[in-house]
Amino acid sequence: MTGIYSIVFAQATRPIFIQDSLKLISSQFKFTEGASVDRLGNVYFTDQPNDKIWKYDINGKLSLFMGKSGRANGTYFDKKGNLIVCADEHNEIWAIDQNKKVTVLFSDFEGKKVNGPNDLWIDAKGGIYFTDPYYQRDYWTRKSPELDGEKVYYLAKGKKSAKIVAEGMVRPNGIVGTPDGKYIYVADRNADVTYRYEINPDGSLSNRKLLFKQGSDGMTLDRAGNIYITGKGVDIYQSDGEKIGHIDVPEEWCGNICFGGKDRNILFITASKSLYMIKTTMKGVE
Repeated sequence: MTGIYSIVFAQATRPIFIQDSLKLISSQFKFTEGASVDRLGNVYFTDQPNDKIWKYDINGKLSLFMGKSGRANGTYFDKKGNLIVCADEHNEIWAIDQNKKVTVLFSDFEGKKVNGPNDLWIDAKGGIYFTDPYYQRDYWTRKSPELDGEKVYYLAKGKKSAKIVAEGMVRPNGIVGTPDGKYIYVADRNADVTYRYEINPDGSLSNRKLLFKQGSDGMTLDRAGNIYITGKGVDIYQSDGEKIGHIDVPEEWCGNICFGGKDRNILFITASKSLYMIKTTMKGVE
């Protein structure tokens, strides 16, 4: 690993402790996204324009996990160890097992293609929440959306049909839920805000609250309930919406983030052409 960079932290009522400097793992990619962690602590991420999924294991080895990944964007592991991905090429949700067998979990909404699943979070029941912004891709034949609006959907476990659970946003992007299943955070990147919703027993969302005035691409949580969001570096907020820290990252844009490693105490950041890591005293919830 090469490269050490500076960290800037705000004064915090509940401080976040960094154990090491930000370190560059590799800059061999075109645009990195979709960081997620498996049960062992290995981190998977996508190189979306190059249509590949990569793996950085707990021993520090970087390897190609899968090519021809459906233009995978956001990713998340389910309880069975399948990598669930937003397969942007044909606007689907895929499950990929460790043998790289692909199962299409979702392909359309009421007979129409959704805009382009971007990021996702899986609840304790195995249901999938995903954001659906419209970013025109050069590999699509269509030039406009088939559906009105950019929304958040919920795909219950074992179902092929999704339901709309949040709308009225400009461009929903980053999404993550709390481990207790009470709340879900959704970032509206274009409106530059992040909302908190209450999760109802049937998977629907209610009581939207503006949590802080900053949007995000990808998001993750630590076990203290702090929210990590990406964009120009990484910003950190408490669950009450108070900003408590910032991590400078020497790239144009940070796309996604997760905690990984055996102890879930290493923060991994996908940033433009690169993957970075930084050791902390906090632990992730995934």
